[in-house]
Amino acid sequence: MLEGSCLCGGIRYVIDGELGPIIHCHCGQCRKASGASFATNAPVDADRFRFVSGEELLGQFESSPGQFRCFCTRCGSPLIKRMAAKPDVVRLRLGTLDSDPGGKPIGHFLLQWKAPWTDLDDGLPQHG
Repeated sequence: MLEGSCLCGGIRYVIDGELGPIIHCHCGQCRKASGASFATNAPVDADRFRFVSGEELLGQFESSPGQFRCFCTRCGSPLIKRMAAKPDVVRLRLGTLDSDPGGKPIGHFLLQWKAPWTDLDDGLPQHG
């Protein structure tokens, strides 16, 4: 079982299962939502993910039609993204994990939006 939380600890969650492929996403929305040059995300089966405390602190922003970025309204930590077209999956922000995810990123994606100050020399595959 994996555990995670927001920065202030007000929201806590558990995952009873495994993560899907871990990726570094360089799209403009992930960069802006994370405040960093990329966001590290992984899909999780929605029925394996649950909030165990602080769900009342959860806010969401519809960043594009049908895509909801969920965050802590107290500390601002981005936690998950929900997609109306894929209700059985949530996209987890790995930076909020308190547990070892048991895997490593498989690559960098959506590089057409890569921040110009970022050098990618970690040896991971690079896609689009």
